[in-house]
Amino acid sequence: MNRYKCTISYDGTGFSGYQVQPNKRTVQSQIENVLAKIHKGGHVKIAASGRTDAGVHAKGQVIHFESPLSLPVEKWELALNSMLPEDISVLLVEKADSSFHARFDASGKEYRYFLYQSAKRDPFQRNYAFHYPYPLDLAAMREACTYLLGTHDFSSFCSARTEVEDKVRTIETIEILQDEEHLCFRFVGNGFLYNMVRILVGTLVEVGAGKRRPEEIVEILQKRDRRYAGKTAPGQGLYLWKVFYENKKVNNSS
Repeated sequence: MNRYKCTISYDGTGFSGYQVQPNKRTVQSQIENVLAKIHKGGHVKIAASGRTDAGVHAKGQVIHFESPLSLPVEKWELALNSMLPEDISVLLVEKADSSFHARFDASGKEYRYFLYQSAKRDPFQRNYAFHYPYPLDLAAMREACTYLLGTHDFSSFCSARTEVEDKVRTIETIEILQDEEHLCFRFVGNGFLYNMVRILVGTLVEVGAGKRRPEEIVEILQKRDRRYAGKTAPGQGLYLWKVFYENKKVNNSS
């Protein structure tokens, strides 16, 4: 069997998330349906670096799958893109080592979250950014970010529905970038919990709106209780931007 690593991009608007769900249109089901056609009806399961929720987008999601077919990587790209719907694109296919795993080999991820700050709604932004037309104190938000950097138990910043027991994660970088009418929150870390980035953004927005003091972040972390953090920001502003692999275990030859 040959193992292939694929970097994919998708517009999450028309999906009920990444993971297969009964009677739902998902990213995983669309890709697996195409792979089944290529393999003449044989089921090929894919594994991803992580799941994304309904409406959440990906610029650099990574998946892997196994196949008895020995197609050159460029042929895989052409075959998949010719059959996938327009809201999914395969950016790169690489031949991977048999031990490579898209999820378990990931050493870190980058997420970005976009706020649209115009006073008026833009219907063309509604699926790709969170419309927040109120003033924000960027200095206070950036100060709050400093308390989130490093290794912490992020229990307060993940969904109460998460099944993960170990909630310790390391955030290496948080940036808040301003570009005309948009704010971009950039998070880089060794891993993120369910809804973690969206709750972080929701809490930082409350700091920027003057509803919380920046130093309250320390207390929120110490509480380890979801009830103490801010609201969960909407899904449409979130993008899985990049997945990092320290040892890529890939070979670009066919």
